[in-house]
Amino acid sequence: MAALERISEEKMQQYLAKVPQWQRSGNAITRIYQFPNFLMAMGFANAVAICAEAAQHHPDIAIFSWNKVKISIVTHGQGGLTENDFILASKIDAIQP
Repeated sequence: MAALERISEEKMQQYLAKVPQWQRSGNAITRIYQFPNFLMAMGFANAVAICAEAAQHHPDIAIFSWNKVKISIVTHGQGGLTENDFILASKIDAIQP
C-alpha cells in the first residue's frame, strides 16, 4: 500500500495529470461518470464498491439523475489527498461498466 501522508500541492498536480478526468474539489478529487441507463450506473457503482473494499479505501458514491455516478475520494484520516487517493482513482477509471 502506498504512503498515507498528505501530498504537496506540486505532487497533487502531477497526480491529477495522470487522471485527467478527475477534478480537485476542496480536499477531495471527484469525477462524474454518465451511463446510458440506470442499470449500468448501478452496476458501475457496485463495481466501484468491490474495488474500494479490496483496496480498503472507501470513496463517497452518489447516484443521481438516474444515469450518473459521482465519486469523491479523500483520505479522511489525513484530512486531504494522499497517493492512495490517486491510485484508487486510476483503478476506478479501469472499471468497465
